[in-house]
Amino acid sequence: MCIIFPTVSKIEIDLARASRLLQPGPIALVTAKHKNKANVMVAAWVTNVSNDPPMVALAVHPARFTHDLIQKSGQFALNIPPRPRAEQVKKIGEVSGADIDKFVLTKLNLYEAKQVNAPLIVECIGHLECGVVDTIRAGNHILFLAEIVAASADELAFDGERWTLADESVKPLHHLGGNWYAMLEGTISV
Repeated sequence: MCIIFPTVSKIEIDLARASRLLQPGPIALVTAKHKNKANVMVAAWVTNVSNDPPMVALAVHPARFTHDLIQKSGQFALNIPPRPRAEQVKKIGEVSGADIDKFVLTKLNLYEAKQVNAPLIVECIGHLECGVVDTIRAGNHILFLAEIVAASADELAFDGERWTLADESVKPLHHLGGNWYAMLEGTISV
């Protein structure tokens, strides 16, 4: 039996942009603190890696100020911003925390985490508090493997099982690459 496939038109993707095929993933505002220094950075390279124990992997370039804070403290928090915070997310990604206080710049409000010494962002709709269990060099980034030690979310945004996508104010902001972002429109059950 001969299988005939229809003509398919696919474009080649520059390998420097290949990771964007795995996006959109929710943007995470990574907060970290060591001694009296705290910072926030934007990260799209975050993924679940284990359910038992619950773990995530976060890729951070070693030149980032947040990298040093995580390396020294062994912990960080992932804060999930909603769509209305897109401009603040953009500002956070444009400057270095070594040069400017990004929390002051963006007027984000902070509160104390339950299990880690990293601030949580009031305006975000979800939070994962993480303790680093291992680090791996992955090309030009460091992969922090971390156990989730506490998690919380806005009850309108997350119903305990999934994002509700109730309205724009509580939809997670997703990264498409560069300056492009998206929101999930709705849910389906299959």
